[in-house]
Amino acid sequence: MAMKIRLARGGSKKRPFYAIVAADSRMPRDGRFIEKLGTYNPMLPKDSEERVKMNMERVKYWLGEGAQPTDRVSRMLEAAGELPKKERSNPKKGTPGKAAQARADEKAEKAKAAEEAANAPAEEPAAEEAAAEE
Repeated sequence: MAMKIRLARGGSKKRPFYAIVAADSRMPRDGRFIEKLGTYNPMLPKDSEERVKMNMERVKYWLGEGAQPTDRVSRMLEAAGELPKKERSNPKKGTPGKAAQARADEKAEKAKAAEEAANAPAEEPAAEEAAAEE
């Protein structure tokens, strides 16, 4: 049986509340589960101790039995110090979209043109002064 440690959604509309459960991976998200391992309340502030509660002994047991945590649960376990931190890479996350890149290019061109315009008059009077001194 393929076991997962995952979140089962509860709570009302626009007020999410999750139970951290050990369940067969073939069961529905909010359906039948084997054991409730804790709770997660995303409505609370991130520094609140009540945000994530887990029975760590039972979580260790299920991990020992071969249960695989989902990505969100594995992040919670990493924060609790139970699992080693994974290296995650999303190289496209920080790149701006097409419109933002176009705006940045236009801004760079305008800045370059303004810089050239500022440098050009400064050089000409210097050349005229040199000619006047001779």
